[in-house]
Amino acid sequence: MKERIAVLGSGNGSNAENIYTFFKSSKDISVVCFVSNNKSSYITIRAKKIGLPCFILTKKTLSNISDLESFFYNLKVDWLILAGFLIKIPENIVSLYPNKILNLHPSLLPKYGGKGMYGDNVHKAVLRNGEKESGITIHYVNSEYDKGKILFQESISITKDETAKSLKEKINALELKFYPRIIESVIIEKCQ
Repeated sequence: MKERIAVLGSGNGSNAENIYTFFKSSKDISVVCFVSNNKSSYITIRAKKIGLPCFILTKKTLSNISDLESFFYNLKVDWLILAGFLIKIPENIVSLYPNKILNLHPSLLPKYGGKGMYGDNVHKAVLRNGEKESGITIHYVNSEYDKGKILFQESISITKDETAKSLKEKINALELKFYPRIIESVIIEKCQ
């Protein structure tokens, strides 16, 4: 029986679509929906293009989280995969999916994690502090920002002339290359 995943994102959705494409022909895992907290985000357009349902989280939904629970329940979602999702996952959702929520972070945690540390904020902080390397971290989600058990990290060197834009491009390349593979290995290992 296939494991069913929901991919949550707030912006462009390039990682979400990459994950969908990676698992499109999988016999073990399928992407069944996208979720976004931003109805204007490009991830919603990607969902329509692909033909996936897309749940839009609103302030009302977050205050009445049973709507989201019902959405996941009706689609028989087994795993939540965060791909640039900028809202903290509510505690009751974390408790519904213990060790079944994965997040991708654009730094080598525990450095540059926590509230407000996402996207360009991370890259600018890394450069401002003169770091020699950065990278990605894939981890389980728990009730604290970026504090779940680390499952995978991959690093890259930072050059003298590095900019936030060039660093973002390098990090994005790592994300696209590794995130679907790590999702697959974690899910398959957990289901054996």
